[in-house]
Amino acid sequence: MALKVTGTRNQPFSDIRRRALAEAGARAAGGRSARPDETAFLGLSEAELTPAVQGAIWTLLTEIDDLRQEVARLKAQLSRIEALADQDPLVPVLNRRALMRELDRIRTFSHRYGSPAALIYFDLDDFKSVNDSFGHPAGDLALRAVAERLTTQAADTDLVARVGGDEFAVVLTQASLPVAEIRARNLARNLEANPIQFGEWSAPIHVSYGVSEITPDLESEEILARADADMYARRQKRRT
Repeated sequence: MALKVTGTRNQPFSDIRRRALAEAGARAAGGRSARPDETAFLGLSEAELTPAVQGAIWTLLTEIDDLRQEVARLKAQLSRIEALADQDPLVPVLNRRALMRELDRIRTFSHRYGSPAALIYFDLDDFKSVNDSFGHPAGDLALRAVAERLTTQAADTDLVARVGGDEFAVVLTQASLPVAEIRARNLARNLEANPIQFGEWSAPIHVSYGVSEITPDLESEEILARADADMYARRQKRRT
């Protein structure tokens, strides 16, 4: 005899079991036995609910509940893997791949709602001298310090990413180009406010920055390239 099981897709096994017990209790309290065509559970009449059928149903529902738990576990594991795929391997910010994806998303949002947004591009000046003077572990520590300072100063809606090497980006949502200029200057001052400590030694941090408006008519790579070019122009102007 084929079993017809319905009504379980959105209910955990414990709920179904409680409902079955409640139905059994209600029948017992009624003081009479219902006719087979009056009582049904999971599409089966009472006459069809033989002990063997009931055992098969409980086994099936238990397996369904186990499968739901396994699906939930796999979804959580997938979320963790996706988060790791977006994380820079050295510093606690987004990597370049995640940055470009978010830029695409923000461009679409800006086009749909007319919301201003901007990107700030930071480059650490003469960072090679830190590696040469103190070693690469010290350089890695300096990069982590920069990432942490940017993250601390960023707003909740901002995104911080490491573009590569000693280059970082901060995406400002709900920020016009003039506002982004002010934010960039303040972030740069904060980065340079305190030297990076390496035990008994310390090294100052100097940064150059560029700003680019995020608009739907520019591809994400072009937005990043414009901010990079603006950073380079400011650096050259300051040095000359």
